[in-house]
Amino acid sequence: MISSDFRKKMADNWFSFIQSQICKSFEFLENDKLKFTKRDWNKKNISEGGGTSRLLVGGKIFDKVGVNKSTVTGIFPKKFRSKILGAEKNGKYWASGISVVAHMKNPKIPAIHFNTRFIVTSKEWFGGGMDVTPSHEDKLESKLVHSELKKICLQNKKNYKKYKKWCEEYFFIPHRKEQRGIGGIFFDYETKDWIKNFKFVRDLGLAFIDISNKIINRKKKLKYAKKDKEKQLFKRGRYVEFNLLYDRGTKFGLNSGGNIDAILMSLPPEAKWK
Repeated sequence: MISSDFRKKMADNWFSFIQSQICKSFEFLENDKLKFTKRDWNKKNISEGGGTSRLLVGGKIFDKVGVNKSTVTGIFPKKFRSKILGAEKNGKYWASGISVVAHMKNPKIPAIHFNTRFIVTSKEWFGGGMDVTPSHEDKLESKLVHSELKKICLQNKKNYKKYKKWCEEYFFIPHRKEQRGIGGIFFDYETKDWIKNFKFVRDLGLAFIDISNKIINRKKKLKYAKKDKEKQLFKRGRYVEFNLLYDRGTKFGLNSGGNIDAILMSLPPEAKWK
């Protein structure tokens, strides 16, 4: 039987490792000429943990990409406890995870989002996912993303159809009555068989690097016009609306005393509204 403390340590170490691997991969795409800046932060009570935010802006590939890792503990506000599995009674939690949002310079390349997390209250579970938000339709790209994610799910005996549907329902903008992007997979409250769930989370992290590279390398040399960039900026507006109004990660970060800059890392450097 693996102790809870050891499970926490394993998850924490993995999220640190995959953060470094993602940053190395993205720096390589930028030809190593542009590096991520690193900023460590702590909660007001240092004993409750903190995180490391890595940011790369103004690249030839990435307009802005943030790769955040955090491990925090504390007590949720009473009004928020009922929304978190296992936190209803005393609100205590421990949480570790990684979150990545990449906004591309070339509007032909979609925005890409990925996150995985391990949360401990009176329960323990994994959650996360990956989704893609293009401003220009590309059926081949959509097929690539979904086939790769399906493969990872099947290899780990996970319900791909369930995760795909969950993603489509989650990344829906109610007031616009539209999807945020082309979807991907989303999962939460994976409480059974910690070892198998942890393997799935690790496999998904490595798959994210592979899928991102395939998407970017396929399109990084495509030319685009001003109207293409305008279309991208309006799509980013929708991204902002979803993340500020509905995103669970944003709400979790704000209610767990997280770092504001790290929480709002997902926002693009530029966006437009009509």
